[in-house]
Amino acid sequence: MPPSMDFVASEIIHFDYSLLGRLVLAAVLGGMLGFEREIHGRPAGFRTHLLVALGACLMMLISEFFYVKYNHLTSSDPVRIDPGRVAAQIVTGIGFLGAGAIIKDGSAVRGLTTAACLWVAAGIGMAAGMGLYVPAVAVTGMAVGTLMFLKRAEKRMAKERYAALTVTCNVDPEIRKFLEEFLGAGGWRLVETSVEKDMVAGEVRYDFVVSRYGGMASGQLVDEIAELQGVRKVRFR
Repeated sequence: MPPSMDFVASEIIHFDYSLLGRLVLAAVLGGMLGFEREIHGRPAGFRTHLLVALGACLMMLISEFFYVKYNHLTSSDPVRIDPGRVAAQIVTGIGFLGAGAIIKDGSAVRGLTTAACLWVAAGIGMAAGMGLYVPAVAVTGMAVGTLMFLKRAEKRMAKERYAALTVTCNVDPEIRKFLEEFLGAGGWRLVETSVEKDMVAGEVRYDFVVSRYGGMASGQLVDEIAELQGVRKVRFR
């Protein structure tokens, strides 16, 4: 057996349990990150984050094994090994998985935090696969802490919130002006407006994208608009 193969065989035997430990650590850390998403009912939860971290760890181990096996090759050989390519492809590939977790519902975009968690889970798996145990554990702790504690602080912040408001009313050119003045007086800012007129049904539908700082008070807004003269239906989401 060539010297290089002897070296590879000895490395496999020596690091067998170490590699298994890396995989287990990646699965545990990824599962911890996914558990928080699971209890909040997100589509990408415990199993998804665990598998992402585990898969990223395995791919990093494969990349490391390629380097150990073929590190004797020189620049003059026809085959060249670049272990960094595997890591780059993991980062690129996880973006497609994260995009599947993002949902656009009207003016609201949901799933961005879950997509970011999947990206972080992949990074944790990569760190565990390369033997960077302390950074992997530290990032997991910081990520879980961010999801659990900063969410409460975020809710207390006075920030601008967006919503979609749909008002169906009688055909009257004055109603739109009245609605805009009514929303402005209530502290609502009109971001976007679209109109759809149905002459057969004798009604007009206004689709507003509105924003407001602080609480939405959506129930009160719907009740007040529904009481306006000429209004048939109101929808707030």
